[in-house]
Amino acid sequence: MRTIVIIPALNEEQSIALVLRAIPKHLAAEVVVIDNGSTDRTADRARAEGAFVVSENRRGYGYACLKGIDWARRHGADIVAFLDGDYSDYPEELSRIVEPILNDEADLVIGSRMLGNSKPGALLPQAILGNKLACTLMRYFWHARFTDLGPFRAIRFRDLDRLDMKEGTYGWTIEMQIKAVQLGLRYVEVPVSYRKRIGSSKVTGTLSGTLKASVKILATIYRLSRGGG
Repeated sequence: MRTIVIIPALNEEQSIALVLRAIPKHLAAEVVVIDNGSTDRTADRARAEGAFVVSENRRGYGYACLKGIDWARRHGADIVAFLDGDYSDYPEELSRIVEPILNDEADLVIGSRMLGNSKPGALLPQAILGNKLACTLMRYFWHARFTDLGPFRAIRFRDLDRLDMKEGTYGWTIEMQIKAVQLGLRYVEVPVSYRKRIGSSKVTGTLSGTLKASVKILATIYRLSRGGG
């Protein structure tokens, strides 16, 4: 099965090369970096490491992922894996993420930082609290058993297409998980490692980023609980 790795990136010139070098080449047919309006050399450094680079100037994690999905569709993906470009994920653990799909044990795999080994200070208190709240609400509304909204994940492309993803910003990860449950996809969480990112977080690193993300995630839960698409 052909696995394509999608990496949304915004001003990650210090880390993107490290991320790309750590991806197991035998597992990833192609790697595409979605440059989400960077003002530094993120795109140049990604190309230097052999990645494809596609631009998405609409700022937002979800918009970058949607652009990556369009690219993967044109390049014949069977499995799509997502990870961040800040080197907080451990790309060498990609096998943990894709193997349940390759073994036909799951359609969606979430890398759970809560179940894995997170380095001290890697997950800020507001991120831990937000994850717990979101996962509790998913269990209440949909009986979904998740522990994390982690960005390191993989999904069969045919099922990803069925999800009809729409969220352009912070609600992207939870939209995928909720819609997967609604459609009856087989999902599993696997433990993954996590470390402090290189550079400052655009989300939990600031009060405004934390508040915006929290509001958007809660709004996404509300919209989907009311039958929104």
